Amino acid sequence: MPSLVIVDDHAAVRAGVTAILTADPDIAILGEAATGHDTIRLIDSLEPDVVVLDPQPPARDGVDISREIPARPATRVLILTAYEIGDNITAALDAGAAGVLAKTAEPQQMIDAGHAVAAGQAYLTPSATRHVIAQATVRHTSARTTSAGAPGLTDREQEVLQLVAEGLTNKQIAQRLVISPATAKTHLARIMQKLGVSTRTQAAMLVRAADHR
Repeated sequence: MPSLVIVDDHAAVRAGVTAILTADPDIAILGEAATGHDTIRLIDSLEPDVVVLDPQPPARDGVDISREIPARPATRVLILTAYEIGDNITAALDAGAAGVLAKTAEPQQMIDAGHAVAAGQAYLTPSATRHVIAQATVRHTSARTTSAGAPGLTDREQEVLQLVAEGLTNKQIAQRLVISPATAKTHLARIMQKLGVSTRTQAAMLVRAADHR
């Protein structure tokens, strides 16, 4: 059962999101926080699967929190925002957030997003996906220009990238391909460098975009 913590400085938003998510009996809400400092304390004490995080809570912004949470491997970040595109969203994804969800999303979308991120998958709305792909394309073009042409992915890197897009962790990828987790991590680092992206979420989005062309 996915366990979540809700972070937003508006009590009404926290109450509304909590009410929506608890309508699913397979989701457990462990707690709520109004500030960035409270968020880190809750994560350390409750170890939720997912933090549903407003990108600009008081005291510490969502980018800082998204950057710090990957050191706590049991927890992933789902950004909950009124604005699905913008520098703060890009920065949060760069820092390691696993997904972006609009505050105006339908209840079932919120529930689906909670389950997806808890399961290790990326979750982006269509608007956020287009924004991520556009940013990644710019970076990829820049990387090709500055490196005299980025080389293509090897067959093994293609396999790893596809498994990343399916939401598998490095450990799961290693088990699937019968390689060590360290080797899987190395492959992923090379893939992100070649694609000109900085997170596995962005790499996964590029795969999904290519699949729908």
